[in-house]
Amino acid sequence: MKPVLEVRDLMVTYPPRRGAAPARAVDGVNLQVRRGEIVALVGESGCGKSTLARALVGLVKPTGGQVLGDGEPLGYSAAALKAYRRHTQLVLQDPGGALNPRQNVFDAVAEGPRLHGLTDRLGERVHAALARAGLRPPEEFAGRFPHEMSGGQQQRVVIAGALALDPSVIVADEPVASLDASVRGEILKLILELRDSLGLSALVVSHDLGLAWNIADRVAVMYLGRIVETGTVEEVLLRPKHPYTRALLSVLPDSGERPVLLTGEPPDPAAVPGGCRFHPRCPLRAAEQDTLCDSRDLPVLTGDPSRSSLAACHLVH
Repeated sequence: MKPVLEVRDLMVTYPPRRGAAPARAVDGVNLQVRRGEIVALVGESGCGKSTLARALVGLVKPTGGQVLGDGEPLGYSAAALKAYRRHTQLVLQDPGGALNPRQNVFDAVAEGPRLHGLTDRLGERVHAALARAGLRPPEEFAGRFPHEMSGGQQQRVVIAGALALDPSVIVADEPVASLDASVRGEILKLILELRDSLGLSALVVSHDLGLAWNIADRVAVMYLGRIVETGTVEEVLLRPKHPYTRALLSVLPDSGERPVLLTGEPPDPAAVPGGCRFHPRCPLRAAEQDTLCDSRDLPVLTGDPSRSSLAACHLVH
């Protein structure tokens, strides 16, 4: 099955600051999202997840590799980006910051269709998007302003703005991180319903592995600019291979595992270590005293979802 969204050997490097080396925020990533599939991209803060998400929608231009939509490489002219974003939409973390406080709900949702010239029967399009996003009846919400709505309702407006363009895939960057716990489940349920009813694909970026368990078909774990483990949600979360993934899972409530505390300095994309990039903090390497981890680089993982679970680790077979 041809992926609706794909990256091949993607790299995003930021210029050096104050004499430091360039920051390799995304450092060789392969990833695919198939039609009707939800992929969770997880990892701790600073690992490059949000940079990758922005590269996927053309907000950041890669320094290497490719972004492909429906098999076609993304171009970076204004016209090419506009056509691409008609089918690939970004949902941001903070709905309050994403919405214009002077715009009512109707105009916020209608903004995308107007930019793309989809003004025929615009009212019907906007109301249908609001209804799909769970704001029913839509007429009751169309005239409201952001300050008159809860955080969960604001996030539904942001999602409705994406749905108004009938996209094939959404990239959701921490879509529930700013919401109360009671509202998070509602938004995750909505994303699942959109997948089931519209065949919508999604890449959901999160630091929360519990979210991945509840919503994802596949999981990709990112560390210091690279995918270090990937597979189905059952493979990665129930039978993790990489010591980094195991450490993340060990601190979840009710994990049944003794929490693994990662030592060493926080990862720095401007100072990526040689060999395995996780080796300075790896409890498995510390126990094994294996010098291979320090000296030999690991291959970049393939993005092929038909492969069984993969982990970039010298000590896992």
